[in-house]
Amino acid sequence: MNFHALLADINAIVWGPITLCLLVGTGLYLTIRLKLLQVFQLPFALSLLFKPATGKGDLSSFAALCTALSATIGTGNIVGVATAIKIGGPGALFWMWLAAFFGMATKYAECMLAVKYRTTDAKGNIAGGPMYYIERGLGLKWLAKIFAVFGVGVAFFGIGTFAQVNAISDAMTIAFNVPTWVTALILTTMVAAVTLGGVKRIANVAQKLVPTMALGYVLACIWILFSFSEQIIPALELVIHSAFTPISAAGGFLGATVAQAIQIGIARGVFSNESGLGSAPIAAAAAKTNEPVEQGLVSMTGTFFDTILICTMTGLVLIITGVWNGDTAGAAMTSAAFASGGSVIVGQYIVTIALVCFAFTTILGWHYYGERCWNYLTNQRLGDKGIKIYQLTFLGLIAVGAFIQLDLIWMLADTVNGLMAIPNLIALIGLRHVILTETNHYFENKKRQVSQPQTANSN
Repeated sequence: MNFHALLADINAIVWGPITLCLLVGTGLYLTIRLKLLQVFQLPFALSLLFKPATGKGDLSSFAALCTALSATIGTGNIVGVATAIKIGGPGALFWMWLAAFFGMATKYAECMLAVKYRTTDAKGNIAGGPMYYIERGLGLKWLAKIFAVFGVGVAFFGIGTFAQVNAISDAMTIAFNVPTWVTALILTTMVAAVTLGGVKRIANVAQKLVPTMALGYVLACIWILFSFSEQIIPALELVIHSAFTPISAAGGFLGATVAQAIQIGIARGVFSNESGLGSAPIAAAAAKTNEPVEQGLVSMTGTFFDTILICTMTGLVLIITGVWNGDTAGAAMTSAAFASGGSVIVGQYIVTIALVCFAFTTILGWHYYGERCWNYLTNQRLGDKGIKIYQLTFLGLIAVGAFIQLDLIWMLADTVNGLMAIPNLIALIGLRHVILTETNHYFENKKRQVSQPQTANSN
């Protein structure tokens, strides 16, 4: 058996029924117990984005969200959606929505716990994330180390390097005929220039790039959707229908079963918004806040922006333009969709610029996540020397990522993502009472603060 076949078998096990049930089940449980918090508290969560930073921490809540979004909004929003629909059909988009809806509750819970259980490292920097709430909340240091190992694995071999670098390289070659080695060299240099400056430099870049690139891409999608406005309702009907009905082969589409749509939709949804993966809590822990619940709410909006908004627009553009059942795949498929709504040149430029920006900031965010996991594993033994080893390894993987086969990259990324999510989801289940108690206590106090001035005024 060759490596590709072995990885395919491992991936099928990792993303089998147990993981899918654990992932969606945890989100469903939290959604019910938190009383649809992701629906009823979303307006309040959005308002918190503009609240001034108060409390201890390294970053403002908005900067922490942008850092998390920089790692979240990436190739999953362009290449990932295209891959999901190409393999699972339009119905895969429905399962991405489902994963995102329940994932908002999961993202809230994990980021709230990250602030509650955070601590400071030997240098006085904030240290937090699943490693710490697993160790300090559950008392299971061995499970915390397993999470950290898988976290480094995702940074090195999953979302953090190969998938992003390969997507950037392909996009630059298609649009501008830039040789792969040139892209790899320039990208490695740019990543080094930013990441060696630490989390604050990464956050500064993220705060500037993330809102701008997301808004630009959304406007481009709206332009295409407006051009094909009469196709939007039929496209949504196709998504719902094919989510529960096998789709037969047509054109370049090979056909898909419902099981394929569910598996690839949820897997790509997790790849895109990272809810339940345990990555966003690492950034959330650095936020300047004294309210774990408020940071959890702010972080929850990341899944809304990423999947409910951006992935949905990408998916609809792919479906209404008809490219999903053509012969293209990945970034080329999304580029073709934009080209059909305007011009080939405009399509190439929009997708290429968006993809490069998305993927670049994802690399930056995952460099930080992986470094925090690495630091948790090696800090006491290796100190600063260990961080240098991590940084050089990460940069080396960036340099070679453009030369690895695309299907192997996505399979490897999905596998390490699933492995990282499992210990985090176990922790969320184990700490469910803490999540509910903290949440109820916060909103009871908030309600009391609102009612007290009214009582005073009436007297």
